[in-house]
Amino acid sequence: MTTLPPTTPRKARHVKREHWALLATATVLPLAATTGTAAADTPPAAPPATTCTYTPAVPADNFKGIPVFDAKKAAKPYSSTLKTSQGAITFQALTGQAPCTTFSFRFLAEHDYFDRSHCHRLTTQRIFVLQCGDPTGTGSGGPGYSFPDENLTGATYPAGTVAMANAGPDTNGSQFFFVWKDTRLSPAYTPFGRVTAGLDVLQKIAAGGEDDQNSPGDGFPTLPVNIRNVKIAK
Repeated sequence: MTTLPPTTPRKARHVKREHWALLATATVLPLAATTGTAAADTPPAAPPATTCTYTPAVPADNFKGIPVFDAKKAAKPYSSTLKTSQGAITFQALTGQAPCTTFSFRFLAEHDYFDRSHCHRLTTQRIFVLQCGDPTGTGSGGPGYSFPDENLTGATYPAGTVAMANAGPDTNGSQFFFVWKDTRLSPAYTPFGRVTAGLDVLQKIAAGGEDDQNSPGDGFPTLPVNIRNVKIAK
């Protein structure tokens, strides 16, 4: 089981944090292969539109259905605002770089999946992230489907990055994290957004500390981060 970062789980005082995210495997539909040699006067074919597959998976917490990918809708830019008990956080979705991920996030947000959940993990040593998106608050929850990684080539994680948590390659679901301070990570976590407002809210949450229940510098945020609702703006 892959975790980010490696930790030794401990019995939680508030909720049990078993791992970074427990999800299942998914694959992108492969592009059709062709054989033979094209005629010299035949122009190259345009690349096919992005296609995404969302594969049924367990767990299925607060199940809202499985999205059906719509390339036209997925291409439309949007921003998302999370209204939390510590303040509002807004990010711009990277729809061009991570269409499968941003389409999934919009689907869940539009179905109120994240409403009345809380961010269950804060790290303050080695990596600097706030993890959210699990309606169970345990670190083990998921939406009932999984999908592949995207946008990993050359991926970096400066402050303000919004990226997917996972349990290994192509195991994305609903859990995601905000980077509140420049962080070095292997390019294994799909970046799908950039914070445009509310980085100060994230830094306030980080300054409040966490309870070390997973390991030193890794635990439940001292300042509760309850997500009241998530709104999509086009």
